Amino acid sequence: MGSSKVNPPPETKESVWLRRSVILSFWLVAVLLGLPVWWKTTAIYRAELPLQTMTDWADGKVCKPVFPLRIAVEVPIPPSEAQHLIRTTQHALDDLNEFSAHHLRLMLADSPWVANTSQQIVSDGTTVDARHEEDIALLIRLIQVGTGNTPRSMLRAYSPTLDIYYAANQLPSPSSTGSPLATFMAQELHKLFDEEQALLAYLLSTKSKIPTAKVKSFSPETAAELERQSTIAFKYAPTYHLTFSLFTPTFIPSDWRIESALKQYISPFLDSFASISNFTIDTQVQLYSAYSPSIQKPVYDEDQKAWLLRKEDLSGFINAAEWPLSPSIGAGPTVNFVLYVPDQAETPLLVQGSGANSWLIPQWGGVVILNPSGTDKFGPVLTKQDLAPAMHTFSDQLMSLLGLPRAPASLPLRLSTLVRSRAASLLFSASSTLGALARLYNALPSIPIPDKVAKSVDLTTAHLQHACDNLRGGRFRTALEHARIAEAEAEKAFFERSMVGQVYFPDEHKVAVYLPLLGPIAVPLVMAALKELQSIIRALKARKNA
Repeated sequence: MGSSKVNPPPETKESVWLRRSVILSFWLVAVLLGLPVWWKTTAIYRAELPLQTMTDWADGKVCKPVFPLRIAVEVPIPPSEAQHLIRTTQHALDDLNEFSAHHLRLMLADSPWVANTSQQIVSDGTTVDARHEEDIALLIRLIQVGTGNTPRSMLRAYSPTLDIYYAANQLPSPSSTGSPLATFMAQELHKLFDEEQALLAYLLSTKSKIPTAKVKSFSPETAAELERQSTIAFKYAPTYHLTFSLFTPTFIPSDWRIESALKQYISPFLDSFASISNFTIDTQVQLYSAYSPSIQKPVYDEDQKAWLLRKEDLSGFINAAEWPLSPSIGAGPTVNFVLYVPDQAETPLLVQGSGANSWLIPQWGGVVILNPSGTDKFGPVLTKQDLAPAMHTFSDQLMSLLGLPRAPASLPLRLSTLVRSRAASLLFSASSTLGALARLYNALPSIPIPDKVAKSVDLTTAHLQHACDNLRGGRFRTALEHARIAEAEAEKAFFERSMVGQVYFPDEHKVAVYLPLLGPIAVPLVMAALKELQSIIRALKARKNA
C-alpha cells in the first residue's frame, strides 16, 4: 500500500492575520522609525551660503577697485593764484593719465581737506576722507628761486616729498589755461607714478575679471618684467621669518657680529616696513659646510685670478641635505639669507660669466659669497665692517623678495605703492577663493558645510566691502588691513577640515559601508513580504474562480 502525501491542516484566519501583523509591524518599525532615525543621524548638514554674492565678488561685479591718490601742494603765493595753478596742473595731469582706476588729485596743503576733517568729492562721485596725514600720498613743495635751471625737481629719498624749484614768470597768469610750471609738475607726477600704474594695471589684468579694455596697456617688456618680479617675490603674509646663516667649509670664521650688523643695516628697513608686515629674525653659524654633491667644484681662472662657480650650479649650491636650513619656522614664510665664506685657498670665489658674488633664489631667499678684500684674510670673528657689503646686498634682496618696486627713488613712496598693490592683490585673492568655494558647494552636494564656514564667508564679504570702500576713499593702509582679514577668512572657509575630508569620499564607499549592515535586515523583511503578497494573490484568484 503506497504512502499518501499528508497536507498540513489549513491555517486558521487568526494565525494568518497574526503572521501578517507581525510582518507588517516589522515593516512599520523599519519605515516609520528606522528610516527617520537613519536619515537624521546620517544627514549631512549644509549651512546656507550667499552663493550669488560670492560669485559676484569672484566675477568682479561688486567691487571695481580705484586708487585715488591725493597730492598736497605747498606754494608760497596767494590762495587765488594757488588754486588757479592747481586747476591748471590738474587738467594737464588728467590729459596724461591713461589709467582711469588710478588718478591723482591735487589739493592745497593748507586747505581744509588736509588740515581739518572735511571730505572731498572726487571725479567718480566717491566721497573721500583726507583727515589723516597718511592719506596724503605725496607733498609737493614749490620753492621760488632766482638762479639755476627752472623748473627742476628733487625727490627726497626718505620722505614722500617732491621739491620743485621755479621762477616767478613760470606761474600761470589768471587768464591762461597753461604754463611751463603746470606742465612740468604734471609730467613729473606722471613719471613718478608711472611704474605704480603699470603694476596696478598688471594686477587688474591678471588677477581680476575686469575687462581688459578698461585697464591701462603696457609694453610686452614691461609685462615680462612685472611677471619676473611677481615670480621672485613671496606671497603676502602678515609675518615673515628671516633667517641669517653663516656657512664656511673650514673652522674660520667661527663667529660673526651679526646683531650689530642687523641693527645698523637691516632693522631701519624693517621698521619702515612695519605698517605692512611684521618680522622675526634668527641667526646661525655652521662650520665645515661642504658643497652640495650635485654641483661641480669651482675652477680656477688664470685671467680673472679667481675661482669660478658655474651659473648652472647656482640652483644646487645650497646643500639642503647637510645644511640646517628649515623651510618654514612659525606661522609665516621663512626668508633665508646665506652668507658663505669660502676656504681661503679658494678665494676669491665668483660666478662664472657675470663675476658676481651673490644671487637670488625666487621665493626662498638670497646667497652672498663673502670674499676678503685684497690679500687680507678673515679672522675667527667677522666684524660689522666685514659684514657691511653682505648686509647691503641682503637688504636689496629682501626688497625684491617682498615685492617692493624699484621706483621711484623715495622709499616711503615705494612702500605706499606696495601697500596699494598688496591690498588689491589680497582683495582679488579673497574674491577668487569665494568663487571657488561657491563652485565647490554646487559641484559636491554630499560634503558638509558647517556654520563656521558660513560665518567665515560672512566675515570675508564684510571685510571685502570695507576694503573696497577704503580703496575708493584713498585710505590704503586701512584697506590693506581689511583685505588681509578677508583673505585669511576666505582661506579658513575653503580649507575647513570637515569639508576637505568629504571631498575625497565617493558614493562607492557608502555602498560598501551600508550593504553589510542593511543586507541581513532587508532580506528577511523583503522575502516575507513577497511571500505574503503571493499568498494574497492566490487567495484572490481562488475566490474569483469559485
